[in-house]
Amino acid sequence: MTKEFQATQYRLESVKSGKRFDDEGWTLDAPGESDPSLIRAIYEKKQLEVKDKSFGIYRFADWLPIHKILEGSSAPATYKSEGLAKYLGLNNLHITFSGYWPEKGANFRTCSFKETEAYTVCGRLNSTDQVLVVASAGNTARAFARVCSDNNIPLLLTIPEDNLSALWFDEPIKDNVRVIATKSGSDYFDAIHLSNIACELDGFLPEGGAKNIARRDGMGTTVLSAVNEIGQIPDYYFQAIGSGTGAIAAWEANLRFIEDGRYGDNKMKLMVSQNAPFLPIYNAWKADSRAMLPLEDVLARKQVEDIDAKVLSNRKPPYPIVGGLYDALKDAGGDVLSATNQETLEAGKIFLETEGNDIHPAAAVAVATLIREAKAGNLDKDACIMLNITGGGEEKIRREKEVTFLKASHIFDINPDKGTVKEVLDKLFESSDIELDEVEV
Repeated sequence: MTKEFQATQYRLESVKSGKRFDDEGWTLDAPGESDPSLIRAIYEKKQLEVKDKSFGIYRFADWLPIHKILEGSSAPATYKSEGLAKYLGLNNLHITFSGYWPEKGANFRTCSFKETEAYTVCGRLNSTDQVLVVASAGNTARAFARVCSDNNIPLLLTIPEDNLSALWFDEPIKDNVRVIATKSGSDYFDAIHLSNIACELDGFLPEGGAKNIARRDGMGTTVLSAVNEIGQIPDYYFQAIGSGTGAIAAWEANLRFIEDGRYGDNKMKLMVSQNAPFLPIYNAWKADSRAMLPLEDVLARKQVEDIDAKVLSNRKPPYPIVGGLYDALKDAGGDVLSATNQETLEAGKIFLETEGNDIHPAAAVAVATLIREAKAGNLDKDACIMLNITGGGEEKIRREKEVTFLKASHIFDINPDKGTVKEVLDKLFESSDIELDEVEV
């Protein structure tokens, strides 16, 4: 990168204990603490200084835990809605769009806000002497594949076989990116299980999911974009969730803006939504339970099969953990909502007609719940509302560019043994520059 950049200065803090400590490079947990808790980045700069748009997502580098900046990123684009706002009778609706919409300044080549995670996580990496391991239901895999391919970062993706169609790209992916999958009928939870097995082997680095401060603070750039553009902290934040990590990130960004002092001191009500019938977070919240409610594997997989927004299918979300979604909702206020496939389909059509671009089913889930809340009169027409459109423009980019698909190198059973996984991965990466050490299995 030709741009001058100095590593962002920050320390880490345990949400549970408040203890602060240095980042050892890839710290995911508070040292010496046995109780589960998320950790947070505490940035040296308390007031955000936004760089020019040529920096892409790194225009928000003051509040990103990164050592370097990579080529090819785009920041989320926020604009004041006219069409959807008029349709809903809302006077202060703002849309933050993370997808492909060059006319609005959004150039996410994978059409998903998961690029915000990928560029930040990879910007946190100090070296590439290990293979980064990422589990995904689809969009995250596409984003990490694009970023790691473009920047020569070794990557192993694990994904359910039924979601492989999500791995489309506007340019071919290089060989430093490999994909393995869990067989048809499995879900995201099974892909996570497979990634955990891989991470037990030497030479593989777990990306960390919600525990990774870079993932959360990358997602938080949607709120940084919105507040910077609007000039104030919104009253409401609407987003569809699978894990809820994006909503946790929004809450954390909100707290930083309160400390910044220039944008207000309110907390956005978190209006998060799931796609029925897969409603594990919805059900736990409605029962006022910090713990997730029991959900049988077979039923969970059937529910995931039934939803249109496949990316919203996390069975073990960071909801109960200290600093997780339960705490975010309790602190900020808000609600967990739901939308059916039919409501989601209709909402996607309404967004296209009123705003002018296609959106992913997950984003349409959020739109569906916003429509319902507005029509029920639950929102003040003058309230400042942020609608986080987490993916869109896929039909647009496919009209403009030819796409290619990335295939899985191996399909595993739902519960593969460690020895089999090691044997497959040794072969997959034997031609790479990464030497995988011998380990006992």
